Amino acid sequence: MKRSTLALAMAASVAAIALAERRRPLRPASSPAAPRIARNLAMGAMCAVVVALAEQPMTQAIARTNIARRRGLAGLAPRPLAPVVAFLAMDYGFYRWHVATHRVPLLWRLHRVHHVDPDLDMSTAIRFHFVDMVVSLPWQAVQVRLSGIGPRTLLAWRRFFFLSILFHHANWRLPGQWDDRLSLLLTTPRMHGIHHSQRLAERESNWSSGISLWDRLHGTFVAGVDQALIPIGIDDSAATADVALLPAIAAPFA
Repeated sequence: MKRSTLALAMAASVAAIALAERRRPLRPASSPAAPRIARNLAMGAMCAVVVALAEQPMTQAIARTNIARRRGLAGLAPRPLAPVVAFLAMDYGFYRWHVATHRVPLLWRLHRVHHVDPDLDMSTAIRFHFVDMVVSLPWQAVQVRLSGIGPRTLLAWRRFFFLSILFHHANWRLPGQWDDRLSLLLTTPRMHGIHHSQRLAERESNWSSGISLWDRLHGTFVAGVDQALIPIGIDDSAATADVALLPAIAAPFA
C-alpha cells in the first residue's frame, strides 16, 4: 500500500472514531472538552518529538539487524510464522511494560500523568509525559531485540497499536453487543474505561493495549462494570491541579 493511501486511511479512521464519539458517547463528560483536548494534543506533540527523533530510529535499526542476523523469537520460528510470532511478542511486551508503569513507583509517577485526565476520549490516548517516552526507550530496545521483529512487521505493529489506543480510549458506545464480542480479541472502549477508574481494584486490570488475550491469560481481565458509574481519573489531592499542562509536566518531579 502506498504511503499516501495509508495516510489517508489512517486519517479516515481517526475522523470516524471522532465522529462516533460525538454521536454515541459511552460516558457523560465531567469537564469542558476544548481546553482538555488542547492540553492533551500539546502533550502528544511533545511525545511525538521523542518518537520521531529517538524511538523510531533506534527500533528500526535494531529491527534491521534482527533480519540480517535472524535472531530473537522470530528467528526461532519457521519463516512463514516469524512475522506473527514477532507481532505477538511485541504486543505482549507492551502488556508487561504497562503493568510495570503501574507497579514501579518511579514509572507510575510518570504514567500517572496519563491517568489524571478527568475524562476519557480519543485525545487521552496521546496524553503522556514526554519523559515517560524517554524512560521507555531501553525497554523498547530490549522488546524489539528479543522479539526478533523485522522493519516491515514493526511498522505494521506500530500502526495497529496506534489505531488500537485511539479506539480503546475513545468515548464510544459501540452498537449492540459489539464491545463484548470485540473484547474477546481486542482491547475495547468499555474494557479500557474500567482501567481508567479511580478505584484501584479496577485500575489494576485490563492492561492490554492491543490484543486482549494477555489480560485473560494473566487473570487481569475485568468486565461488566457500568460505564456511567466509573469515576475516571485519579483520586488524590493533587489530581485536579495536575490536569493542566504545566502542572502535569512538573508533577512527576514534585
